[in-house]
Amino acid sequence: MTTATLQFVDTPDGPFAILADAADRVIVSGWTDDRDAVLARLRPDRRPDLVSPGETAAAVAVRAYYAGDVAAIDDVEVAQHGTALQLAGWQGLRRIAPGSPLTYTGFAAALGSPTAVRAAASVCARNAVALFVPCHRVLRGDGTMGGFAWGTAVKQSLLAREAAA
Repeated sequence: MTTATLQFVDTPDGPFAILADAADRVIVSGWTDDRDAVLARLRPDRRPDLVSPGETAAAVAVRAYYAGDVAAIDDVEVAQHGTALQLAGWQGLRRIAPGSPLTYTGFAAALGSPTAVRAAASVCARNAVALFVPCHRVLRGDGTMGGFAWGTAVKQSLLAREAAA
């Protein structure tokens, strides 16, 4: 039986959900207070059997991030399952410095495949641990927000927060 802890943290961008596995690694996160929306970010065969409310170590980092320490999210442990390309992409997202967003083309180049722009965008779209794996730091080629699972207003807020830090 797999278990997980679900915690909601109040932020200026709305409630932030953290779903952590039994080892306290984040497996899903995002701006919602809807338990079902959190679980829907996982494939059915990856969903925990039992989800209980509780405290997560990641919540401390979320509060610190919103208090101005935008690097506080850098060392939060996450656990994602995906292809080799996705895993490499998610690690690549963690290397994008706060306040220095990349375009999808720039992100593809940073991953060593400058022509794989669609694959780079797919890596962002399939990221289940928003904020901790900062897919919000990738923009369209013209510098506009592009898509974001939790809404472009949240993405814009995060980028503004990081630019000011």
